[in-house]
Amino acid sequence: MGKSRYNGRTDQRCKLGRVRQLAGVPKRLVFVTLAAMAAYATPLIMQHSDPVPELKVSNRTGSKPAPIAGVASVMDGETIEIHGQRIRFNGIDAPESRQYCNDAKGSEYPCGRRAAEALDSFLAVSRPIQCTFVTWDRYGRFVGDCRRADGSSVASLMVEHGQALDWPRYSHGAYAEQQAKAEAAKVGLWVGTFQAPWEWRAAHADGATPSQPLGLVSRKLIAQSGFSCEPRRTCSQISSCDEAQWYLSNCKWGRKLDRDGDGVACETLC
Repeated sequence: MGKSRYNGRTDQRCKLGRVRQLAGVPKRLVFVTLAAMAAYATPLIMQHSDPVPELKVSNRTGSKPAPIAGVASVMDGETIEIHGQRIRFNGIDAPESRQYCNDAKGSEYPCGRRAAEALDSFLAVSRPIQCTFVTWDRYGRFVGDCRRADGSSVASLMVEHGQALDWPRYSHGAYAEQQAKAEAAKVGLWVGTFQAPWEWRAAHADGATPSQPLGLVSRKLIAQSGFSCEPRRTCSQISSCDEAQWYLSNCKWGRKLDRDGDGVACETLC
């Protein structure tokens, strides 16, 4: 019995000693120790848990994509799609889909749509199209150098026919010679006046109705035809496409003339 009491007292003293030792340990050290034990245990737990679905990594990372070839769908004057992949031509810039320019007579026309139509015609001549990767743009699009089956550079064709501009910021002047020839021949955009696409985008970054700046369009048309934003008009009261586009570009109520939001007012007239 005595021995048993002695052992019991010894156990109590040992436990009391451990408690006192722990009490003297800084809380920070305890926290660090517990964190380390948790880090060690986590991989062991995950090995026996259900697998976590693998997250898809952006296409901007990883190895350089292989060239893409196929029949292209035209998105706009400098963008196509092949096998579901959007591809932007490297080094050129074409008018935006909803952008308008002025022809030789000073009348507006949908230069963005014209550029897209021209591109579609160029691509139809010799298929398929093959695009070699250059980089990814900020929208995640494949930026490439694209050629038709006959070897012609699509970007060069667009610039030399005046349907797109050499974009020095990215081309470093690669298409400057083709642009100079187009300007001298007054073809495509160069037949009249226009705003560079990159400037047009900057001016319409707030989502405003696409149009030429007021100073480039309205003054001339006012002098020619006496258009005015008052009174308000409907398409049935408008006699020409030019007049409809002027209202769309210069009047607060003009957006009502473009019901589908494609940048073309009173489409029955245009």
